[in-house]
Amino acid sequence: MIDIREKLDAIGPYVPAPDDDMLVCRCEEVTKGEIRQAVHAGMLTIEEIRRFLRCGMGLCQGQTCGKLVKGIVARELHVSPLDIEPATSRAPMRPTEMRILARDGGEAHE
Repeated sequence: MIDIREKLDAIGPYVPAPDDDMLVCRCEEVTKGEIRQAVHAGMLTIEEIRRFLRCGMGLCQGQTCGKLVKGIVARELHVSPLDIEPATSRAPMRPTEMRILARDGGEAHE
């Protein structure tokens, strides 16, 4: 288990960078600076950052931004991207109409 206080002391304080306004996750409009700030606020896993900022939860499901987010997190934590555990993949969820759930004999009625 990671000691968050120890890790935050090791990586040092958040220092703004000139490219912090660069858009990393287009689907959810998350910038590089927001990801970096999340790491320095104690979110040390891709899953935590994903739940907080919604990176990788848009239409592309992380296909566009996943590697970028992982790289940014790894640089902030001073580790290899290979040491960063990927987020859990889930199928996109869409609202389902009740008539589809209320099938009779396995066939949908229109």
